[in-house]
Amino acid sequence: MSVSLDLLKSQMNLTGTADDALLAVYIAAAEGWIVGQIGKELATFETIPAEITLATLQLASHWYENREAVLVGIDGNEVPFGVRDLIRSHREWEL
Repeated sequence: MSVSLDLLKSQMNLTGTADDALLAVYIAAAEGWIVGQIGKELATFETIPAEITLATLQLASHWYENREAVLVGIDGNEVPFGVRDLIRSHREWEL
């Protein structure tokens, strides 16, 4: 994982361990989504870029706060504003 559980909990101002397993799933899912978007594994980076770390934190936090696939009565976004912008420069483009 490029993002530790402690870093995500710090991002979200969470204490305690009750949701640690759930948070680990969100980190893994966010990293998987990012890998799918940029077209390369995070292990290929010598050092994980800060933009990818921040995107992972934002996406995992978003999914934790919005746990259901359907929102009723409010506007929702597929991914938080700016996540795609953060990872765009690290995308492998094919011609």
